[in-house]
Amino acid sequence: MKLKPDMIIADLVRDHPAAGKVLAGQGMMCLTCQGRSAETLRQAAHHHGLPLDRLLEALTAGLKSPS
Repeated sequence: MKLKPDMIIADLVRDHPAAGKVLAGQGMMCLTCQGRSAETLRQAAHHHGLPLDRLLEALTAGLKSPS
């Protein structure tokens, strides 16, 4: 799966539940955030002060790993 910066967090987590654990590992409590239904990965990275490329790399690695 190719992750895109403009993916909505709620859609990503719905389709790939392991993404929630990866996001939490990056200090992002996206599963409990009300903005997750409208916020993109790009926006979330910006709001949390994370480099977008680092977030996408972490998610890519986490989604490839066995649960």
